[in-house]
Amino acid sequence: QVQLVESVGGSVQAGGSLRLSCAVSGSTDSRNCMGWFRQAPGKSREGVADIDSDGTTSFGDSVKGRFTISKDNAKNTLYLQMNSLKPEDTAMYYCAAGLVHRRRSLGYCPYDYWGQGTQVTVSS
Repeated sequence: QVQLVESVGGSVQAGGSLRLSCAVSGSTDSRNCMGWFRQAPGKSREGVADIDSDGTTSFGDSVKGRFTISKDNAKNTLYLQMNSLKPEDTAMYYCAAGLVHRRRSLGYCPYDYWGQGTQVTVSS
């Protein structure tokens, strides 16, 4: 199994920046697929950013050009750098992971493991 623990989020003003981190333990593998998701009250969960086993990244349309996903394999940590934050970015943010062998079998990242979530609030 994989355990994921997000860092404490925070409150920032619009236009500000914030970095989230996710500590990974258990069946760690640099080839595991990982991503960030978010969910605002009354809204459906949406994908924010993900990073594939080969390092390829993708972003949701609403955060393209503002957010960056990265990982430090040596530290078993996933990061989400959020810049130019907007009030609509306010949500609970979750990191997630899928095992590399599962991804290879399914052809997509299963995201079977999730962190507890951390609150990010952007004020105007």
